[in-house]
Amino acid sequence: MPVPVVKAFFDPATSTASYVAHDSATRAAAIIDPVLDFSPRNARTATRSADAMLAYVEQEGLRLEWLLETHAHADHLSAAHYLHEQTGAQIVIGAAITKVQEIFAALFECEDIEADGSQFGRLVNDGDVLPLGELEIRVLHTPGHTPACVTYLIGDAAFVGDTLFMPDYGTARSDFPGGSAEALYASIRKILALPPGTRMFVGHDYLPEGRSEFRWETTVAEQNAENVHVHTGISEDEFVAMRKARDAKLEAPLLILPSLQVNIRAGALPPASPGGRRYLKLPLNVI
Repeated sequence: MPVPVVKAFFDPATSTASYVAHDSATRAAAIIDPVLDFSPRNARTATRSADAMLAYVEQEGLRLEWLLETHAHADHLSAAHYLHEQTGAQIVIGAAITKVQEIFAALFECEDIEADGSQFGRLVNDGDVLPLGELEIRVLHTPGHTPACVTYLIGDAAFVGDTLFMPDYGTARSDFPGGSAEALYASIRKILALPPGTRMFVGHDYLPEGRSEFRWETTVAEQNAENVHVHTGISEDEFVAMRKARDAKLEAPLLILPSLQVNIRAGALPPASPGGRRYLKLPLNVI
C-alpha cells in the first residue's frame, strides 16, 4: 500500500492536530484541518499556525494541491481561506456541509451565506477519489459528530477529524445540531473495518488521566483493541447509551460561536461593515 509522508502540527490553544500529507515521488501535498489563531480575549486573529505549515511546505519543496476539511469545526477557526489565498489550493469538504450551513446561517442570520457549499472549492461524497501525485485521496462519509464529517484515506493513512480520538480518550460528541450517536457508531465501525495496520490521525488530543504527553497517531488495530468507548465487542446500544449520557454533561466548546460563523464560510471572515470592520455575532441564550 502506498505510504504518504505525514507531518503533524499541534495547536495547544485548541488541542487541534493539523497535518501536511504528501507523495514523496511527486511532492504533491494536502493540508488537513488547518488552524487560524484566534484570541477570545480580544477577538484578534493571527496566522502563525498556518504560516508554520506553509514554511514546512516550502522547506520540503512540496506542491500544495488540496486543503481538506474533515468537517465544520466548532472548536477552532479554520485557516483554509487564508491558505487558499496564499497558494491557490482548493478547499475540500463533505457535500453535507449544506445541512450545517442551513442550521448555522439561520442561527447567526448570515445574509451573505447561500447554503449551497459554494464557499468551498470542492464538495465530496462517499467514495469520491481525488488525485495526489501517485497517491489517491479516498473519501469516506462518516457522519455522527456532524452531518458533514468525512474521513480522508490517503494510502495507509486515515485522517478521521473528530470522529475518533486516541484510544485512551474515546470518541467525539454527537449532540451538535444534526449529530447522531447512532450515525456515529456506524461511521466508527466503517473506519475500524479498514486494514488493521492503517495509520489513524486524529483531529484533537485531550490528555486523559494518566497521560502527560500529547499524541495524535494510532492505528485501526489499536482502536479496535483499546478504544475506551468503542472497542471490539461494544454494541450499538451500549455505545449510544454511553454517548448520550456523556454528551448531556458536556459544556459547549469555548470557540463554538466564532468558529462556526467562520467555518461555514470556508474559513473566510464575515463581510466588512460599512465602517470597514468585521464582526462576529454572539446570539444570546441559544447555545
